[in-house]
Order: sequence, then C-alpha cells, then structure tokens
Amino acid sequence: MKIYFAGSIRGGRDDKDNYKKIIDQLKEYGVVLTEHIGLASLSDEGQVQFTEEQIYTQDVNWIKESDIVVVEATQPSLGVGYELGLSEALGKRVVCFFNTSSGKSLSAMVRGNNNYEIHDYQGLDEIPNILENIFKKQSD
Repeated sequence: MKIYFAGSIRGGRDDKDNYKKIIDQLKEYGVVLTEHIGLASLSDEGQVQFTEEQIYTQDVNWIKESDIVVVEATQPSLGVGYELGLSEALGKRVVCFFNTSSGKSLSAMVRGNNNYEIHDYQGLDEIPNILENIFKKQSD
C-alpha cells in the first residue's frame, strides 16, 4: 500500500515531532511516499534542493500514485489544503487527524466535508488504535 502523508511545511513546523511519530506508525501499513515530512532537519523552507515546480510535480504524482492520503491537519497550511482538494478530486480516500488539545479549530471546509474521514485526538497514544481501524476498513 502506498500512503501519502501530508502535514504543514511552510505553514509552520510546530508539529513536526507528531508527524514523525505518525509516519513511523503508518509505515506498519505500507510505504509512506512523503516520509521526509517528519524529518527534524526539514525546515519551514521545505526541500530547498528542488524548485517549487519540481516539488509541485512530485507531490501531485505521489498523490496520484497513492492508495490513501493521510493528513495531520492541526497546523493550518495552504499546501495541505490544496492536497486535500486534489485528493478529493482524484477520488482518493482521505483521512484527517486533528489534535483537539492544540487550542486551534479545524476549518469548516475540512470538518464539514463528508468525503473526509476526520479523526480527532488529544494525544499521540490514541493514533495506533485509530490507524488500526482505518486500515482494517481499507482492507474490507
């Protein structure tokens, strides 16, 4: 299974430790095409070795190639919003995580979209059970 994981880069890297932990758990279910999102060394400048056009093309191709798109949506990001819309347009299964203990609110454009599976959590210890249920549903 190919998994596209999306999380904020230029919108802010405050949740990068959470991304890494979620990505590590996702790897139990398949290949995470965007494993670099969880790297501590990735700054809010992103993949500076690539042009913006190369990043766009790479990410669009990875979304097209993926079997499922998993988004950590706690940190607002224009890029993640674009990835959500593209994934929906391509008919991908989209799963969104949102940390309700963050003091932030998830956009109504995401929470109100019935095409997205929203999973609220308060601590990363909840993620393994949520993922188990997600991927059990994927295989059904």
